Amino acid sequence: MKRKSFIKALTAGSVGAATFGVDSVTAGHTGQKPERPKKVLMKAGCQSGGTTIENLEFKARHGIFNIDGGAPKTIAGKGWDLDDSMRKRDACEKYGISLDAYHFPLASSGIDKAEYPNIMLGKSPERDREIEILQQMIQVAGKTGIKVLNYNTTILPVLRTGKTVDPKRGNAIYSTWNYEEALKQNAPKTVAGDVSIEQMFERITYLLDRILPVAKEYKVKLANHIADPPTPIGYRGISRWNSPDVFKGIQRFAKLYDSEYHGFNFCIGSIAEGLKDPKTEIMPIIKWVGERNQIFNVHLRNIKGGWNNFQEVYPDNGDMNFLHVVRALRDVGYSGMVMPDHVPHHADSAADLQAFSFCYGYIKGLLQTITDEAL
Repeated sequence: MKRKSFIKALTAGSVGAATFGVDSVTAGHTGQKPERPKKVLMKAGCQSGGTTIENLEFKARHGIFNIDGGAPKTIAGKGWDLDDSMRKRDACEKYGISLDAYHFPLASSGIDKAEYPNIMLGKSPERDREIEILQQMIQVAGKTGIKVLNYNTTILPVLRTGKTVDPKRGNAIYSTWNYEEALKQNAPKTVAGDVSIEQMFERITYLLDRILPVAKEYKVKLANHIADPPTPIGYRGISRWNSPDVFKGIQRFAKLYDSEYHGFNFCIGSIAEGLKDPKTEIMPIIKWVGERNQIFNVHLRNIKGGWNNFQEVYPDNGDMNFLHVVRALRDVGYSGMVMPDHVPHHADSAADLQAFSFCYGYIKGLLQTITDEAL
């Protein structure tokens, strides 16, 4: 059987029915022609490595031609260096790579290491000066042709409690989070002390009220990455805005503004970490956010487990079926990058490059598959 015929037969069969619901099955009984899958608009991307010659050649060799380039140099007290930003864009273009995104200096490293801490501490007037710097950075991004700025609005850092070795995958090492173990470790509160969800949203809206107008003017989308992981209320004094119900938190954040520049760095893995059954529960979240056109970037990260207990694994051996996930993204018309995020580690010195190479091929294979389904 030819490849295209095989893919079409597969879609019309059990896999297609599981993905698209009962529509394709019903069509078979009524004589109606199944709806043709939508055109694939998304592309494989990545956010690691920056815009060095070595990294750009690595990306091009693996067929990655859309990237988040990290960030240009910072001029102290002012913001990003426009000349350096333009040099990054030019460096990418030499390899046919599109510099689509940057990372805002609102990172996931936690408030104690934050470059601009006063925004999420809610401390005025210090945060106003920090916001002015971010406004300048949006201008630089827009002048460079950057489409998306990825950012975080968190106080606690990315939380993990240990590592899990998988002998069945060559002793790969998976980052692990277990809430009960975290309680035993008894980590202290941060400099922020106790912060409620309402305080978190007040600080987020204070920020976005002042930077969204600039983002609109320069046509740069602001993509928020939810806190990783979602946690029970009050853990280490902090109630994360996406916790304990991750879907409700996402909905509340999404509805803060009716703006095409307000949305998400949609991390499949971090969202799954707040779900009890990620394989099924992730699908309505993709549909809801995607139909609002608020998915600006996608981290395709898989996990084993879920709420309060998970491991970060390879894209093919987690609990979610990523063929179903990319189909769902296609069906809501998502057109941005799909990129690896946290990859498994290993003692081998080239472990990270090996893992990213595997993920690139996996993602490109998924996209080719769902592209063929629409032919």
